[in-house]
Amino acid sequence: MNDRLKNILEWIFCFVVAFVLAVIIKYFVGTPTIVKQESMVPTLQEGQRLILNRLFRTTHQTPKRGDIITFEAPSKKSYTVAEGIDPESPVAVYENEPTGLWSKFSYYVLEINKESYIKRVIALPGEHVKIENGKVYVNEEELQEDYLREGLETPQKTGSGNIAFSDFTVPEGCVFAMGDNRTRSTDCREFGCIPIGKIESKVWVRFWPLNLWGKV
Repeated sequence: MNDRLKNILEWIFCFVVAFVLAVIIKYFVGTPTIVKQESMVPTLQEGQRLILNRLFRTTHQTPKRGDIITFEAPSKKSYTVAEGIDPESPVAVYENEPTGLWSKFSYYVLEINKESYIKRVIALPGEHVKIENGKVYVNEEELQEDYLREGLETPQKTGSGNIAFSDFTVPEGCVFAMGDNRTRSTDCREFGCIPIGKIESKVWVRFWPLNLWGKV
């Protein structure tokens, strides 16, 4: 083997090792991301850069109330009364699951064509949630939400013929999550509670802009 071929093979090997390590770290440990929507204002602003903690998923932890998480976006964003979903125990629907080894790898690991949401956990499995008169009640107690803009209320989101989940019990194995910008957030009020297995990460650190660097 001549030196030129040897050098090429060494570079290929280094590239493969680096790629594998990057994929492992991204999927199992943590990864950077950019806030692309305004649903978490004022806590998170569009364009801010975050580090996501994926050890949270790797170690199969259950989120706590108040945690900011990312999760796979459901395939259905809202429901009509005729669709038959249980409004007292709603679970988000995921209909477009990939099939085949490569499809699953590219979707779940490389996250190609995968849409994710970032929201705050409001209620945990088995807890009763009621949204009424602009307030959120968990197990019949008003939730104190100091992270919201002063005076902001939580509307019971409705659309033309759409269900707005506002009085229900969080199903086992699921969480109920909403954006802090309640009037501009597509969240569990419309598509139902998120299975814990669909949670991808917990927001850990904001590293941009630099003047806001720190744990979120």
